[in-house]
Amino acid sequence: MEMETIWRRFDTLPAEAKREVVDFVDFLHTRYQRPLLRPDTKKTSLRDEPFIGMWKDREDLRDSVAWVREIRQREWGG
Repeated sequence: MEMETIWRRFDTLPAEAKREVVDFVDFLHTRYQRPLLRPDTKKTSLRDEPFIGMWKDREDLRDSVAWVREIRQREWGG
């Protein structure tokens, strides 16, 4: 549909309907607006994130398969 047709149809609506259209357009604009990145925001490497390696010193997690097996046996009695 062309913009001219949309504007003509909008113009023929009663005042309350025009307010509803404006509210709906505002809602859609908010919903589909892309978040803006601040210019000073830098992308960081996943390796530089503080949570990477946070459990590296845990002895109980050295062998993850054994750790899961032990948890299952303890919790499920298997």
